[in-house]
Amino acid sequence: METGYKGNNNIIEVDYVTKIYRIGKIEVKALRGANLKISKGEFVAIMGPSGSGKSTLMNIIGCLDTPTSGTYLLDGLDVSRLNDNQLAEVRNKRIGFVFQTFNLLSRSDTVHNVELPLIYASAEVARNRKEKITESIKSVGLTGWERHRPSELSGGERQRVAIARALVNDPTIILADEPTGNLDSVTGEEIMAIFQKLNSEGKTILLVTHELDIARHASRVIYLRDGIIFKEEKIDNPISAQEMLQKMPKLEDRLN
Repeated sequence: METGYKGNNNIIEVDYVTKIYRIGKIEVKALRGANLKISKGEFVAIMGPSGSGKSTLMNIIGCLDTPTSGTYLLDGLDVSRLNDNQLAEVRNKRIGFVFQTFNLLSRSDTVHNVELPLIYASAEVARNRKEKITESIKSVGLTGWERHRPSELSGGERQRVAIARALVNDPTIILADEPTGNLDSVTGEEIMAIFQKLNSEGKTILLVTHELDIARHASRVIYLRDGIIFKEEKIDNPISAQEMLQKMPKLEDRLN
């Protein structure tokens, strides 16, 4: 099944992509011919059971892996045959990653965690480093928490740091893998509010989740099963995280 919109506005084009992992004489077919198109500025959620191919598809889209066959165009660039160094350059320039487990450096404060992608960036990208870090931290509401280490932050605050780190290179795409999986419902909505704000500002968001209510914050949901995209659903009225937060109890009410 081919998903997505027709036209020249696609930032992601995955065409008949397969991925086969070989363990000795055993072949594991993680993807069996995925076809997916995502337009610039879309907010897309990917769902599917464990082993459905979600992580493999995200790894290929995120240039962390290459397909066994098929092609992947990222903003018109064929990245499906790039070598490791070329993939790393594309990742650092065009893609921001947000993970369920935050992946922060425990001994580093907020500033140094957010700064990390700039250390590996070219001189041109890393120019105005201080301003980029300050703006990224401000965009996720963590001004004043610059010198706090992860152990001094709540789960939601740590995820905000991870999002700021993903934003610091001003990528065109944000890939989020279960970003609310370790958070309570209120904090999860706060994180989804940030993603929706970023999307409204033009960022393309691709989010993997097991939770249907989280997926329905997106404008489209892609369903995987057995390495195949078998269904998609257009969400005409995505859940507004800001509206949900207004209906939820405040922190002080939850503690009483």
